[in-house]
Amino acid sequence: MRNPKYHLYLTQDERRTVLNSLIELRNDFISQGRYTDIIDELLVKLTKAKVKRIKIKEV
Repeated sequence: MRNPKYHLYLTQDERRTVLNSLIELRNDFISQGRYTDIIDELLVKLTKAKVKRIKIKEV
């Protein structure tokens, strides 16, 4: 069975916060001597993700 794909729609501020948090987590893992492979993959996916502009309807 295939794993389902999930899409995140983040604002520019949210994207920056996620990126900074991942970098901090990666630095913590490096200082503890742990592997950072998964975090590195997430960082690459986040930085290479297309920016899609969507309109939000206010209710």
